[in-house]
Amino acid sequence: MKVKSTVPEYHMKMLLGDFNAKVGRENIFKPTIGQESLHQAGNDNGVRLVNFATSKNLFVKSTMFPHRSIHKYTWTSPDGKTHNQIDHVEIDRRWHSSVLDMRSFRGADCDTDHYMVIAKVRERLAVGKQAAQRFDRQRFNLRKLNEPEVKEQD
Repeated sequence: MKVKSTVPEYHMKMLLGDFNAKVGRENIFKPTIGQESLHQAGNDNGVRLVNFATSKNLFVKSTMFPHRSIHKYTWTSPDGKTHNQIDHVEIDRRWHSSVLDMRSFRGADCDTDHYMVIAKVRERLAVGKQAAQRFDRQRFNLRKLNEPEVKEQD
């Protein structure tokens, strides 16, 4: 993934898409994926997704929020009986606390067999040192106004 390395370190980076990856609840993956995956066991694409996330210092945020199963699955088979969570969102470890919630919505009519995945993200903006210095104002010593020589000055 050459594109990720070209983006500056301090920018929020999110990777999202249809990875066809079933991420399981294996204990070894819990630091990267949490414990709220729809699937007990993952598939090969799920292992690849978790390995990629671990190597690039990412979290798989789509498997970290406790929701009912109907709000976790992102794809339904044409027969309507098989449900999978195969669309995922990954975010840089530095920014993972900015994602407040994530779930799928079944009601969106998008002419696809996938459900819409919504993430609530809060971005915190920092003020640089140069911008903060512009707002520093000179403080006046108001006690000097009570001194007689200062009172006499115009």
